[in-house]
Amino acid sequence: VGLMYQKDVFQPISKSTHALKIFDDITRKQIYTRDQLLVSGKLDGELLHIIVNHWPSRRGGEARSRAKRVAAAKLNKHLMDSIQVKDPYAKIITMGDLNDNPTNASVKDVLKAKRKKKDVKIKGIYNPFINMFKKQGLGTGAYRDSWSLFDQIMITKPFLKKDYTNWSYYKAGIFNKNYLVNKKGRYKGYPLRSFADGGFTGGFSDHFPVYIYLIKEIK
Repeated sequence: VGLMYQKDVFQPISKSTHALKIFDDITRKQIYTRDQLLVSGKLDGELLHIIVNHWPSRRGGEARSRAKRVAAAKLNKHLMDSIQVKDPYAKIITMGDLNDNPTNASVKDVLKAKRKKKDVKIKGIYNPFINMFKKQGLGTGAYRDSWSLFDQIMITKPFLKKDYTNWSYYKAGIFNKNYLVNKKGRYKGYPLRSFADGGFTGGFSDHFPVYIYLIKEIK
């Protein structure tokens, strides 16, 4: 995993990678998967922390692989806790392809992400993608005509202040513009993926991107 940023807006101060140590249920051999990347830096002079994720896939079935993503969520929670021990009001963004929906145990029970801003306590986390998936039926990827919303961006409570003197959360969305959508064939209506049926399609990805807006007043 990596983080792309504009050098004139965001200045990294520190970065670290954190390995997820999980083991096969039968052989007890370690399963190697992607690290989680933690980058701390200043966005236009304001300190914030970003955790970039790509959690273990659902290969072999959702139920069989669930424990791996729960373990990934526990590592993610540990990273956030380690920051919040030093500063309970730290501004943290955790994001990526989680291979789980906002309603799955990893996000709902381990991270305890909330769908309503008013329910987010100090050190808590807000997930604006819960309602998009649960109420609006939106997704970022599809499989056998069933939509999932594995790609999520979550933020801690200090981003939810509405005075906008510092960077605050405004809104979130799924970037599913028409040119990103497959127009024909068996994947019609799906994200226009880069490769299909053994060749390059001229497309982009099998997932739609997600985004959030952070805004503040200009004096």
